[in-house]
Amino acid sequence: MSAFIQYTLQGLATGGFYALAALGLAVIFGVMGVVNFSHGAMYMLGAVGSAVLLDVADIPFWGALVIVPVLLFLFGILVERLLVRWLLTLDPLYNFLLTFGLTLLIVDLVKRRYGVSGLPYELPAGLEGRVSVGGLSLSSYQLFAAFFSVVLCVAVWLLLTKTRIGMIVRASTEDAERTRALGINVGRWVTPVFGFGIALAGVAGVLAAPFRAITADMGSNFIIILFAVVVIGGLGSILGAVVAGFLVGLVEAYGQAYAPSYAQVLIFVLMAAVVLVRPAGLFGREEAS
Repeated sequence: MSAFIQYTLQGLATGGFYALAALGLAVIFGVMGVVNFSHGAMYMLGAVGSAVLLDVADIPFWGALVIVPVLLFLFGILVERLLVRWLLTLDPLYNFLLTFGLTLLIVDLVKRRYGVSGLPYELPAGLEGRVSVGGLSLSSYQLFAAFFSVVLCVAVWLLLTKTRIGMIVRASTEDAERTRALGINVGRWVTPVFGFGIALAGVAGVLAAPFRAITADMGSNFIIILFAVVVIGGLGSILGAVVAGFLVGLVEAYGQAYAPSYAQVLIFVLMAAVVLVRPAGLFGREEAS
């Protein structure tokens, strides 16, 4: 039983990375209709940025948790203004190819600067040990990562549901054309929404840095699983992205524990099962014919 609880905690911590990144991906897709393939690279930049800040400026994890998302928010705004917005009126395939090419460029630049070997990063101060609860011995950092991810997802949900800005973004996510018909300038929110989505991927990368290998290729597998997450939750669904993120994290953790050879396969089996039952995903809406 104790082992099962530890696997559950590990799954929630991993699911937190997926939930945060998928939340950003869902908001970007909902408002802009852009399938951002570079999301995995942004996640990688979050982890690499944490390691660089620690090595160059001696800024610890807690500082990186604030600085890196802000930097990636600004980088996301720059990418949207210089590249993405010029293709919004074209077939979505063009922006998919653009972000795919951007991924290759970012990964190659990181490899050239820092090599292909992993960058070192220690557990943050105060979270190196383990917490004993009854007969359980749980990782302090995994407890923190799971708790922080849930809190941040709830905070984003409150922002999107309880504020005027959030209601505009949510309405744009659900139906951009109808939102425009109500006199709301959806285009005004495109740039900050893209930056916000990228920042969430950066937060996931910072959280992953202390116990994932920090390499230029760490986002490659991540983006594949991330697309499975958004398909399971429903493309453009904010709630679906969060629920599916934690669900996939649990499936991956249980798979690694009880069937390690099929851990990754189980995620896509889950995706196939959901699509067969609900083609729009758990919380997605069927497209109007």
